[in-house]
Amino acid sequence: MENTGAVLLLSHVGFSFMEDLAGAVTARGLRTCVLSSLPEPRHQDSRPGALADLADDVRVTPEHVLTPHDVEDYLDHLEAAGTTVLCCLTVWEGYRHLMALANARLGVPDLDEKQILQLRDKLTLRNRLADAGLSRGRASALTPETLAERRGDGRRHFVKPVSGIASFGTFPLTGDTTWADLERIAAEARSDTVYAAAFTTDPVPPPQAGAPADPGRGPDTAASDGAVPAASGHHGGAPAVEFLVEDYVPGREFSFEAVVVDGEPHIVAVHEKCEVTEAEGTVLENACVSPPTSLSAEETAAGIRWVTSVLDVLDIDWGCLHVEARHNPSGWDLIEVNPRVGGSLISPSVAALTGGPSLLDLWLDCLLTARRPAGFRARLESLSFAADGTTPSPNATFFRVFFADPGTIREVGLSDDLPLRPVVSQVLLQPGDVVESSSREVFLGQVLWRMDRADRDAILPGLLPASEQAIEIVYETEPR
Repeated sequence: MENTGAVLLLSHVGFSFMEDLAGAVTARGLRTCVLSSLPEPRHQDSRPGALADLADDVRVTPEHVLTPHDVEDYLDHLEAAGTTVLCCLTVWEGYRHLMALANARLGVPDLDEKQILQLRDKLTLRNRLADAGLSRGRASALTPETLAERRGDGRRHFVKPVSGIASFGTFPLTGDTTWADLERIAAEARSDTVYAAAFTTDPVPPPQAGAPADPGRGPDTAASDGAVPAASGHHGGAPAVEFLVEDYVPGREFSFEAVVVDGEPHIVAVHEKCEVTEAEGTVLENACVSPPTSLSAEETAAGIRWVTSVLDVLDIDWGCLHVEARHNPSGWDLIEVNPRVGGSLISPSVAALTGGPSLLDLWLDCLLTARRPAGFRARLESLSFAADGTTPSPNATFFRVFFADPGTIREVGLSDDLPLRPVVSQVLLQPGDVVESSSREVFLGQVLWRMDRADRDAILPGLLPASEQAIEIVYETEPR
């Protein structure tokens, strides 16, 4: 490979928004280099070739999970080939610390590996922000003893993995929750080829068994103090899965899409999760609108100040973050801080909102200009929310995510009877796919609409219910 600028992309099992990322790199006249872990068996014949069509150089490792050695070795290979790697990027949260490691070697300003692992430790993060007065809740490691205590104290609590992804194993604690439930969810996590290594901040390659449904075609969503491994720890070489129990955070749910440049955060978008379903074993985020419909500019401004304080306490100087929060009359409180772009259609929603760059575009440009960020910072500021809670954009967006039920799919496709034409539509499963019961979301598809912000309040009441039928699906048998 000739000596020219390139971007290193880290792919998990052959996916992780590779088409979108490679397109963004190519559009900037740069070369694309992809390091991917081994795809699931069903994709091992097809996916490496698809990556080769996207990229200038591809390496697929023999294991399902990338390691620091894999990254270092591939960088050595590219350097020996005369390639100047300008930065590294991944949307898979389980590889975010590897991205940080690569950028440190390349001299690109980014969060460091230790910071990433601290952000992914939701137990310590919650209590750190509570100590700083930025969260009213606290968290504890979930053990049989703390489960019994919280279940009987008459208050609302929430259970989630200490380090997890895609809402797998996140649910409200009820009087019926048992330790056997946690054992079952932990066993599912350990046996899931795609997600297993995301449930620890010290990954061990997971077992070879794959999940029947394929989140690789769907949206990517990315050490704890005293936490006890659920379901009695390691099994068959797979990582332990640790859970926490925390005070329930009430209120409506939002996400802040933040790009931080040299210690200065910019809120590019605020999404309101206008439908959230707390199902057994997971939380499904069904639909989002941006800008929010239920917040005043003053409440949005208070949210921006709160997010800025959170990022300041956590010493976040660089990067793209998806900060999930809830708002109620008492103010703002944290769900979690994700050191990556939001999953689903968050990135294209930002493009539709700004009328220009997607969130992936902005993150890539942040990395490419990090050594001399002045011009990028000015551009970012022109796109972002102002301190008073207003946005310069004349646009509004709405998107809906669809989740599959257990069963065999007979027919699936996009409806042609919608009141507004989508700007993005994706159907991620196909006839013949078998969806098993699981404690994680199984994506079926997603659809994004854009409208003039001035017309949104007139359009949205009709679009919201109509959008529920945007993807039509028929199962061979009734979903179990």
